[in-house]
Amino acid sequence: MSHAVIVAHGQPSDPEPAEAALAEFASDISTLAKRVSVHSATLAAPDALEAALDSLPENSVIYPLFMAKGWFVTSALPKRVGNRIIRILDPLGIDPDLPDLVASSVWNAVSELGWQTESTDLVIAAHGSGRSRNPSAVAGEFVDQLTKRMPFQSMRLGFVEELPSIAEAAANTGDQALCLPFFACRGGHVLEDVPQELSKAGFRGQTLPVIGELPPIKQHIAGILDKAFAT
Repeated sequence: MSHAVIVAHGQPSDPEPAEAALAEFASDISTLAKRVSVHSATLAAPDALEAALDSLPENSVIYPLFMAKGWFVTSALPKRVGNRIIRILDPLGIDPDLPDLVASSVWNAVSELGWQTESTDLVIAAHGSGRSRNPSAVAGEFVDQLTKRMPFQSMRLGFVEELPSIAEAAANTGDQALCLPFFACRGGHVLEDVPQELSKAGFRGQTLPVIGELPPIKQHIAGILDKAFAT
């Protein structure tokens, strides 16, 4: 049996709930995977990643449950891996299949509401960064790809940590509106910042699950992990 570790950022101020949620997420993927046992660790939980890696063989892989290949994935994570011989796969947010997977989920959500995309506003709430252009660039590219696949009345992108804000992006939307949190996991930003920004804008629409919790994503990650050991 091969092994993989799903790594997420976690919640530094209160690591345990995020650790437990990620462990449940990893367990679901482990059930879906054919040849991989899936483990988990957040970067916020002290020594959790190191303990997980020390318990696994060196041919294991790490799947970063992040939305950008930014500092955490390219610097913080390799530093924590240290000299261990572990492969780090590309993160969820830059997966070339992600726009198609998300489009399928959003289509289903619109259909279940009895709406038409052409008369629906879609607000994409992303993290952004005041220090790096990479997170907003990844979110912008995702929006560009989604626009090619779905004819919404409008598609607006707003950020937690840079402009335009989520409140600015969500302003002047009607009752027929959706918000898609462009986050891998439900953390403080999704539970607190995004709802506050939507409330500030007077948003009256529906909020979808975060990207990592959309229906096809777990099966897709399981497939990626199986493929990582196919040879």
